[in-house]
Amino acid sequence: MARSPEGGGRRGRDRGGDREERDSEFTDKLVHINRVAKVVKGGKRFGFAALVVVGDLKGRVGFGHGKAREVPEAIRKATEAAKRNLTRVPLRDARTLHHDSAGRHGAGKVVLRSAPPGTGIIAGGAMRAVFEMLGVQDVVAKSLGSTNPYNVVRATFDALKHQENPRGVAARRNKKVSDIVSRRRDASASADVNAEA
Repeated sequence: MARSPEGGGRRGRDRGGDREERDSEFTDKLVHINRVAKVVKGGKRFGFAALVVVGDLKGRVGFGHGKAREVPEAIRKATEAAKRNLTRVPLRDARTLHHDSAGRHGAGKVVLRSAPPGTGIIAGGAMRAVFEMLGVQDVVAKSLGSTNPYNVVRATFDALKHQENPRGVAARRNKKVSDIVSRRRDASASADVNAEA
């Protein structure tokens, strides 16, 4: 049976509308632009490489890398790559991480620590962009080793990949969520007492 041309077109338009709606929920942040040169017979041909972090500010975040002859095109490619590469991270009270974690990629190493309300995002450039797009409001992070933004972002994603919520931990250990959370509260209380002493 032949498909009517307007039917096919309408379906295409609807799909495009869905994509626009999905794109509108994400915010993106340009982390780094690198100018690269290719030496050819007549001289040098310049291009641009962009690193972009994309997130919905509610626990989903991704990063992408794009290369093109013009900056806007490189950013567009990087943003599309980031949207295809999203990771969901469990957040405590929708403002901080559940527990401390460390990550590494190449020579880049990062340490992430959950923080009490009002701390803010204490992190350097590339890591700050990831936390802002993730929707984290309180976190303390330290980058060690390589300062290359690509390595720092990948190491941060490696650390975020190890984040677990109490419900998942309780299910794995056959315990109640309240047991896991109460132990965390006891540990933080004893840390406060030690700090005061």
